Amino acid sequence: MKKRTFQSISRWRFILLLILVLPLPFILGHNIAQLQIISGQAKGAEFLRRQGDSRHIRHHSIPAYRGLILDRNGEPLAVSTPVSFITADPKVLLSKATPKQIKSLAHELVISYPQLENKLDYYRNKNWMRLANDPVTEEKATDILALNVPGVKVEHEFKRFYPAGEVTANIVGMTNRKDKGIEGIELAYDAWLSGESGELKVQIDNRQHVINHLSKVKEAKPGKDLYLGIDLRVQYAAYRSLKEAVQKNHAKSGSVVVLDAMSGEVLAMANQPSFNPNDRVGLKFDPVRNRAMVDLIEPGSTVKPFTILAALESGEFGVATKVDTTPGWIKVENKIFDDPRDFGILNLSEILVRSSQVGTTKIALQLNPYSTHALFQRVGLGESTGSGFPAEATGNLPAHVTWDPVTQATFAFGYGLNVTALQLARAYSVIANNGNRREVSLLRHDQPLEVTRVFDSELVVKVRRMLRMATGSNGTGRRAVIEGYSVAGKTGTSHKISSIGGYDESRYTAVFAGLAPAVQPRLVTVVVIDEPDRGLHSGGQVAAPVFSDVMGNALRLLQVKPDMLDGQLSLAKSIDYGELGDDS
Repeated sequence: MKKRTFQSISRWRFILLLILVLPLPFILGHNIAQLQIISGQAKGAEFLRRQGDSRHIRHHSIPAYRGLILDRNGEPLAVSTPVSFITADPKVLLSKATPKQIKSLAHELVISYPQLENKLDYYRNKNWMRLANDPVTEEKATDILALNVPGVKVEHEFKRFYPAGEVTANIVGMTNRKDKGIEGIELAYDAWLSGESGELKVQIDNRQHVINHLSKVKEAKPGKDLYLGIDLRVQYAAYRSLKEAVQKNHAKSGSVVVLDAMSGEVLAMANQPSFNPNDRVGLKFDPVRNRAMVDLIEPGSTVKPFTILAALESGEFGVATKVDTTPGWIKVENKIFDDPRDFGILNLSEILVRSSQVGTTKIALQLNPYSTHALFQRVGLGESTGSGFPAEATGNLPAHVTWDPVTQATFAFGYGLNVTALQLARAYSVIANNGNRREVSLLRHDQPLEVTRVFDSELVVKVRRMLRMATGSNGTGRRAVIEGYSVAGKTGTSHKISSIGGYDESRYTAVFAGLAPAVQPRLVTVVVIDEPDRGLHSGGQVAAPVFSDVMGNALRLLQVKPDMLDGQLSLAKSIDYGELGDDS
């Protein structure tokens, strides 16, 4: 009996245990399933949210303000102004916009419906296009957005504006539509001027229109301002005088450089032809070039002062050394070099004053070619100024080891070497600085640039006195005189190289290089007139008057004290120049 009772109890215990244990897997499985479903729903919701955001949340670039370019006194030469452009996603527009909307859009853009259709068709495989090349007013932008054309939006950016226009265009340069420098200073200092774009998180609707600014992800960082050495007042004066001279002489082109002899800064750099950077319709490359830095010239007689300096430095010549130029010509191998007439016996000063080819040739042939070549190198001829200006020409100073007597002679009066107008100005600044070579710069500097002594000051002062005589009543540079100021300078006239070889006897480059005041020079100016075609072609006839006008204006604008009495200059001007010889 007891045994049966025990078995009965054990059976009930077993049944009870089964009742308690068997549901557990089902309960656990149910809970796990519920958790998975809930988790899946949450993940699905997150996925859907991200998908929604990807369709309606965008990150727009915030354009950075480009730094100003200013003249040395803070006058703006290049500024960025905020503008609005109408742009579109052609794919969205063509697939979702109605013909009526496109017609309305064409009306607001002031173009014909077929024109807009053709433009959209051209860009149909692109994701972006500018519907109008010119910026629109805020009012016009609002009217266009009100049309609710799918894919059309307003983009805000900065547009570069150049207040001085063509007057400073060749040196300042320009930017492209993306606000990146492509010419001139804008290109050379693009990294300095460019800022860093910011980033804005926005919400858009189904038509790609921004409906809400959510947050700034990154602030835009503006570019840095840049001060040039240019004095806009002097620049205007130089540009005006040069433009008038090029037009008057029917010249192909021209350049003017005004250099501060005391600091090495370029105060003016004008070119003709120039261009308007604010209106580039039909713009060609030729007017864009900064000829003063990228065009090479044979400087002609403007290098004779350096040949005279080489003669003095050699110890074989003194200022009073006599050179017989009779009969007015000299034959070197198979070449004849001549003067306008027989000047007879001349000392070194008179050779420079008269710009005697015969006298210069005789001096050159007595000098060591290596010494002459090395001297030209010391003043920086045929050597880049290191300005960093895009495409600045290096020039060419042929190796002296290749010289024959003819080359030795022609080199001495400016043939067979190539320099830029700025290089020539730098070379003359050595004369202005008593034998010290100062580096030049397009930028404003608070401290004078580095100086290296390259000549004995006494020899340089002697040459400067000769150059002052060269602008006197008997000199080829007499038309360079300036009321109230002493002037030292030299004319240069060179034939241009012919396309078929040799030199073209009908095409000239007229040059004048000088400094003022002559006793304590403050400024150096170089004028180049390329291919004057009005009967007059020499440096004395064409370039010297431009020098007088530009340098005179610059000295007065900078309030440089006059160093000559009016009577002295009036007397010089009253002399009849008709029988004084050439103006080369």
